Amino acid sequence: MSLANKLTVVRIILVPVFMIFLLVKIIPFGELWAALIFVLAAVTDGLDGYYARKMKKVTRFGKFLDTLADKLLISAALISLVALNALNPWVAFIIVSREFAVTGLRLLAAAEGIIIAANPWGKLKTIAQICMVLAIIIEMFIYTAAGKTLWLKTLLTYYPAAEISLVALWSAVILTIISGIYYFYHYKKVIY
Repeated sequence: MSLANKLTVVRIILVPVFMIFLLVKIIPFGELWAALIFVLAAVTDGLDGYYARKMKKVTRFGKFLDTLADKLLISAALISLVALNALNPWVAFIIVSREFAVTGLRLLAAAEGIIIAANPWGKLKTIAQICMVLAIIIEMFIYTAAGKTLWLKTLLTYYPAAEISLVALWSAVILTIISGIYYFYHYKKVIY
């Protein structure tokens, strides 16, 4: 197995670990640990593609595994945040619906021998979704831990957690919709 695929497998393994730290409330500073694990998993997303291209080991299996790992990570984060009442279900629905729709479009295209590659809108969407998840988790951490430590109370007065989360959320939703429209507009011939 190539280094790129190993990194992708690590990302998949980190998904349930991330969920445990986020959802199990008896873990001290669980949200902070979950945020760090999420960042580590997101970093492997960039690294696996970099190493696959650098070592000239881009494979169909690697592309499949990478896409699967991406969807698992974001879906797990969205489901967890909805379960914690930290994210409105309609946001998760929009993001997950777009992922299913574009994946379906790619399957239709592949059946006709057309490869739909990633584009800048899709990459921006992914970055925005990662930033949204992190902003919400950090906001949760600050508000749940603020009563426990004085430095967090002080941080809360200077860090506009709710505002940053709101901007990150709307950025992710808007870029998710735009990137979905982009794919369907440019590959409408696949559907008709």
